[in-house]
Amino acid sequence: MKRYLALGDSYTIGESVSEAERFPEQLCAALRQRGQNWDAPHIIARTGWTTDELAEAIAAHPPAGRFDLVTLLIGVNDQYRRQTPEAYRPRFRALLQQAIAFAGGQPRQVIVLSIPDWCVTPFAAEQHRQNEGPVIDRFNAVNREETLAAGAHYVDVTAISRRAAQETSLLAADGLHPSGNMYALWVAAALLSVPLE
Repeated sequence: MKRYLALGDSYTIGESVSEAERFPEQLCAALRQRGQNWDAPHIIARTGWTTDELAEAIAAHPPAGRFDLVTLLIGVNDQYRRQTPEAYRPRFRALLQQAIAFAGGQPRQVIVLSIPDWCVTPFAAEQHRQNEGPVIDRFNAVNREETLAAGAHYVDVTAISRRAAQETSLLAADGLHPSGNMYALWVAAALLSVPLE
């Protein structure tokens, strides 16, 4: 039985969608369709978490054993709280190194997903924060650089998230988080970029 650890925030826990529609659940389902035997994903994520809060949660309840796959998607709340990409870098790097350790020291078994652009959503319009896409791009430049330097996989889902400006079916009912439809597109991008055996 293969084991999968998903680390992140609301985008990993699947805020405003059903459990089956979450990104980790859909990814496991896709892997099982390939004839692989995967256990249910072990998820360490909560809506609103920053890099610091994810690190604290891992320290409080570290996952046991080795995982065959680890995904990491974190940083949107650092950006939302107006922290800087420069402050984000060392915290993200530390979490990435932890993710690699959970994968038995194998960076090719780690997938980092880029931070989605929440600024195209109705929620952002209500907050008058529609123009922060370039800042999100700067955060993503950091996590992409750190991921590639570590030898892990990087999957850009930001472009997919920006389609929600025209495709409302890609948003959950809360007008902020991805719908199951968007998560399905993320899974397709991850499987295309990372042909897991």
